[in-house]
Amino acid sequence: MIKLLIDCDTGVDDSIALLFALYRKDVEIVGISTSVGNVTARQGADNTLRILKLAGREGQIPVCVGAEKPLVGTCEEFPEFIHGKNGLGNVVLPPSDQKPVDMDVRDFLYEQACEQDGEAVLVTLGRMTNIAETLKKYPDFYTKVKRVVGMGGTVNGPGNVAPSVEANIGGDPEAADMVFMAPWSVTMVGLDVTLKTVLRMEDVKMALGYCREECRPVLSFIQQELVHYMKGARLQNWMRECCPLHDPLAMIVAVDPSVVLTQKRITRVECGGTYCRGMIVTDLREDPIEGNYVEHCMKVEAERVLNELFAVFQ
Repeated sequence: MIKLLIDCDTGVDDSIALLFALYRKDVEIVGISTSVGNVTARQGADNTLRILKLAGREGQIPVCVGAEKPLVGTCEEFPEFIHGKNGLGNVVLPPSDQKPVDMDVRDFLYEQACEQDGEAVLVTLGRMTNIAETLKKYPDFYTKVKRVVGMGGTVNGPGNVAPSVEANIGGDPEAADMVFMAPWSVTMVGLDVTLKTVLRMEDVKMALGYCREECRPVLSFIQQELVHYMKGARLQNWMRECCPLHDPLAMIVAVDPSVVLTQKRITRVECGGTYCRGMIVTDLREDPIEGNYVEHCMKVEAERVLNELFAVFQ
């Protein structure tokens, strides 16, 4: 059984990633924390609890509200044109009776990791603020996690919030740099591969035609929230009736790393500059800058990823 400890900012693509993990038979989600990003951390937790209810898992997985601001500075405006006002493409799911756990997110993440005896894979789908804060409070946190898989950054391609900056890393560069500098195994699933993994509305409609009956409400919800999300993809990426598979790809890599080809590079995050704050910096020189090796996804088997995504519902 693959144990996942998930940190997210539950917007549209986070919700699809969560639903994939919830329906994957060899996955156990041991805990979920939220941070500001697509929406507030509080709204993200509420969205997460509604997703758990939709999947029939209400009350089974603890959810904790985390950071409402980055380590440095303040938050930018929320990307409503992509995720809608509520983060779920303006689709309103029934509220959950489950409440977030009343804990400091740092204690929550550390305790959940310790309970899994180092076997949990930490999956980050948003800014890394909660993870950095936990490392500051518990310097041995890195020893309690099997490995880290994060959605964020870009190595060779353009960014989506600045010329070479991806939103999750750009939203809290100091936090990401701190996570990269900790001595654990980190795999980053960035725009180099997520923009090449394209989800089309026709894929969802096809899945609705053969899915298990109990999965029909889930795929119907995904279809509804993607209407708004794909409008955002058209505005941001010039895509038509389709969208990149950001967070779901990271979740799939967490359970099946073989879908991507990776390269390890000495990696830091640019924490200054007008145009490059939040840029992933890798150094291939013989005498590189101070930093740790981070594994970056460079190529992806996109069709296989889509097959794995929808296989959990059939």
